[in-house]
Amino acid sequence: MNKPDAVYFFGTCLIDLLYPHVGLSAMRLLAREGIRVRYPQGQTCCGQPAYNSGYRDQARNVAAAQLTAFPADIPVVVPSASCAGMLRVHYPRLFAGTDDETRARALAGRVCEFTEFLMRTLGFRPVDLGPPLEVVLHNSCSARCELGVADAALELLDRLVNVRTLEPDHAYECCGFGGTFAVKEPALSAAMAADKTAAIAATGVPLLVGQDCGCLMNLENTFRCRGNGPQVKHIAELVWERTGGN
Repeated sequence: MNKPDAVYFFGTCLIDLLYPHVGLSAMRLLAREGIRVRYPQGQTCCGQPAYNSGYRDQARNVAAAQLTAFPADIPVVVPSASCAGMLRVHYPRLFAGTDDETRARALAGRVCEFTEFLMRTLGFRPVDLGPPLEVVLHNSCSARCELGVADAALELLDRLVNVRTLEPDHAYECCGFGGTFAVKEPALSAAMAADKTAAIAATGVPLLVGQDCGCLMNLENTFRCRGNGPQVKHIAELVWERTGGN
């Protein structure tokens, strides 16, 4: 894909409601690369909670709003592999056999996860202005297994020349969030998060980064319950700060 003049930005529910600074960091990074960022006000939830819970009709009703919100033939950049996976992988399935199947497939073909877009489309080469720093990267299950873009986040961190990324034990395991899974199976979810946070804390790093706010929210809360652990940031926020952002 050639560098576009403009992109849509899909904000996600968690960023809209809880982490607006993450969305602003991501959009500012894109704008600084000379890209006009369009944020459709009509966008809503991608429909993933209902979809994962088996409520296909309700998910389709929510998802239909996104088919209308992103009409132009430009990339849709998503700062969450989970939501990007819903749009790119599951929308064609959700709308299969309906009047909206063509629109769903067209939208799916334009969706890019944020780090994937930076590295694969823009060939992003940041100038790291920050001091030496060690971090742990948490790649979500959606990034690893559904989209296959986990390498983009790691490559992005590698291009921050003063940042060293450490890999803890349990690096390839789920954090236990899984959206509605954490509600349906709270004890199992909490045990999985406990294993992850213990392994991350054992590295002694001061910062945990990732590309999915759902995972980061779950891990940060578990660290708070533990009473110790690193600071937690979305990768867009880290890159924006270390490359001269305020």
